[in-house]
Amino acid sequence: MMKQKILLFCLLFVGALVCAQDKMPVTYDFGEKFNDRYRYSNLLTISDDGSGGYILVRAYFQGLILKPKGYLIEQYNSNLELVSEYNYKLKGLDFVDGFLKNGQLNLLFLNYNYDRGQYEYWVHRSPIVSYNFRPEKLLSIASEEVRNPVDKNYYNRNFSKGFSTSILFNQEKTGFVISTHHKRGKNNKHIIHLYDTGLNKRFEHDFSHEIEEKNYAFENLAISTDLSTAYIVGKAYFKKKRFRVDERKFQYELIKVSANGSQTQSFVDEGKYPEALYPIILRNRLVCTGFYADRKDNRYNGIAYFDLNPISLAINAKKYNPFSLQFMEDKFGREEDKVVKNLVFKSVEITESNEIFFNAEEYFVTTGMEVTGAGQRVKLERFHHNDIVSAKLDTQGDLVWARNINKAEVTQGDGAYASYSSYCKNGKTYFFICTAADNPQLINNERLIFKQGLSRNRNVFMISLDENGVMDYEKIIDNQEARLPLMVSKPLKDVDESKMLFYAKRGSKKQLVKVSFL
Repeated sequence: MMKQKILLFCLLFVGALVCAQDKMPVTYDFGEKFNDRYRYSNLLTISDDGSGGYILVRAYFQGLILKPKGYLIEQYNSNLELVSEYNYKLKGLDFVDGFLKNGQLNLLFLNYNYDRGQYEYWVHRSPIVSYNFRPEKLLSIASEEVRNPVDKNYYNRNFSKGFSTSILFNQEKTGFVISTHHKRGKNNKHIIHLYDTGLNKRFEHDFSHEIEEKNYAFENLAISTDLSTAYIVGKAYFKKKRFRVDERKFQYELIKVSANGSQTQSFVDEGKYPEALYPIILRNRLVCTGFYADRKDNRYNGIAYFDLNPISLAINAKKYNPFSLQFMEDKFGREEDKVVKNLVFKSVEITESNEIFFNAEEYFVTTGMEVTGAGQRVKLERFHHNDIVSAKLDTQGDLVWARNINKAEVTQGDGAYASYSSYCKNGKTYFFICTAADNPQLINNERLIFKQGLSRNRNVFMISLDENGVMDYEKIIDNQEARLPLMVSKPLKDVDESKMLFYAKRGSKKQLVKVSFL
């Protein structure tokens, strides 16, 4: 009898080892918790400092009515220890983006100069070994002041306000495009500027001849390795065409821009309407992939793929891959009203064999009225970060699989705590979400549903999709261990070291969390 008990114990122990080996292939480390005097702040950038440590930039807010007061720059070492802090007291400028290059921290701002009546792009640059910021003007555009000149709306753009501008970085962060569109009376100017991240202007192109019939809202960017050519995807809104209520007012176009001029390729097929296209440079190839609809609204029916000649922009091949039954059941179960919409690109990963993994999120904004304690009615915006959509395309653009992870998150404040981040390794895709939910609902062992939950403490879940799109998940960090919520949608990805770094903060406490892939 004793031998049987020992044998049973051994079998259970071996079974536990086997189960343990099936866990997610990650380890994690918590940095020390540090005190933070700025309770109200937004994380803007997080970068590798080039010597094993990290640089973080936060905008902080103070006052009875919270107003931006400056930028706190934190430096951590490889052991996740806070080494130094620098308070760059600067206010009155609109932060656009920031990046670290060759030991220099660059903060990009847009400013309206009332004395000169113009918008000005500035970069404030400083070495990270000894902070001494020096401002440098990149460009200026004469214009009347407008509200939200860099306002980004995924579904409808307002071109009537006179001036609009956008800044787009490529995924590798080797360069960026500044687009400026100014209209006043009969004067209508649209200029495209390409800079490298050394802040050298590579070229400037007058795009005005293309905007006589259409206004352009640029969305995504790819830049050639030699930084001589930019490929920009955007919506082209028709200006003088009449539309029915249910009809699209735009079409997607790819614009190739260089010092020698520009070329345009539109994506127009009868009964197929591309949406949210993303340009990708693959060695000597250029492809665009995204979603498409079968009718002229924002309901998506599948995944579109275009193979183009990078020189002439001629379309060599195109494919429309309808969403699979598996994907639709992931998202809707057996519901009848099956509408896929409001998808926004989050990331694109390319394997060595040129397979494409891309991830998107169901994102939209709602507004409502709320009564304050003083009895005033105020308008509130709520930002919804819902389902995760992930897809894999083979080298020819055929859909291998598409999966949907049901998630519901809504926030009125800092979106860094909502949404998700992803990482691809060895043909698998991993997702990180931070949620108050203790466990997801798993229906029929396949349909995964995460609900927002009510607790202040957050669990960190990791979801995986293997080479065949088979889904798995695990709670990798319990809320009793992660006492501070992670800014899960703003990580630092270190592909060379196979790790991700997350910033965690609540109130007056902060720390770094490092997740390493085995």
